[in-house]
Amino acid sequence: MLTRLAFLALVTVAGHAAAQDKVTFATNWKAQAAHGGFYQAVADGTYKKYGLDVTIQQGGPQVNNRPLLPAGRIDFLMTGNLLHSFDNVKNGVPTVVVSAIFQKDPQALIAHPGQGYEKFDTMKNAPVALIAKDGQFSWWQWLKVTHGFKDEVLKPYNYNLGPFLANPKSIQQGYSVAEPIYVENQGKFKPVVHLLADHGFSTYSTLIEARADTVKTKPDLVQRFVDASALGWVNYLYGDRQAAAALMMRDNPEMTVAEMEVSVALMKQQGIVDSGEAMQGGIGAMNQARIQDFYAQMVKAGLYKAGEVDLSKVATLQFVNKKVGLDVKARLGGK
Repeated sequence: MLTRLAFLALVTVAGHAAAQDKVTFATNWKAQAAHGGFYQAVADGTYKKYGLDVTIQQGGPQVNNRPLLPAGRIDFLMTGNLLHSFDNVKNGVPTVVVSAIFQKDPQALIAHPGQGYEKFDTMKNAPVALIAKDGQFSWWQWLKVTHGFKDEVLKPYNYNLGPFLANPKSIQQGYSVAEPIYVENQGKFKPVVHLLADHGFSTYSTLIEARADTVKTKPDLVQRFVDASALGWVNYLYGDRQAAAALMMRDNPEMTVAEMEVSVALMKQQGIVDSGEAMQGGIGAMNQARIQDFYAQMVKAGLYKAGEVDLSKVATLQFVNKKVGLDVKARLGGK
């Protein structure tokens, strides 16, 4: 039996899909391993085999790609977690989540080893918590309500590790597949890392968003992009990543192969991509109950009012949970 990828490849060869649909996909930061599956699908020709000519437009500290999706200047957007999607629906922005590449949000709290923070519930006792402003007004509110953290210890995190490294009793926010690597490189120690996802912060992350009108009028395009992206991630995690790494370093020369390899290892170790629903439904899997659960938590944390967001408009499940890539993963020996 032909896989969907093999079938589409044959169709392309036959000439029926020779015309490639041009697609611009924007990310929310500079190219890095956390974007690797998308670059993999470009590098190994998976998007092309699905009839897509994909341009990846990276984000960065001075680049905000979010407004470009509703404005029609890009076709798909990689966004952070469901809080962005809730805000879009609340504000009447006509976008919808079509796939959730990360089963776990990599948002984490990190600490120095040997300071009594090996257990998550002791981190609320830290005298200093270095948290960026956007975190203070989002997931920190959840930490306060759910786990007893207090505002009195807050200090701004400006994406400079200096204050954290200088104070062994401090804790700091971090992206679990990035900051721990930087801490080890600069501080010469392995930090204690606690994923918020392992303590109830149940949002999906690294979401693929599309415009609602694209979902309605071009469902085949959306399906092909979602399927090819899922396959890109399977091949990135379990196959040969060299070509994808080269593309990412072209876009972001600050990145190194060594750093990306450590990041991939952390993604696997922490179950960031391939865990939960993805184990049965394939990478990108979602379910409505989990979206509702996360929204209920955010209501409890005071970020939204009950009924304020029409959850039926946040995400559609029509393009995911189809087991895409599970056969490839098995063939590559993925676990």
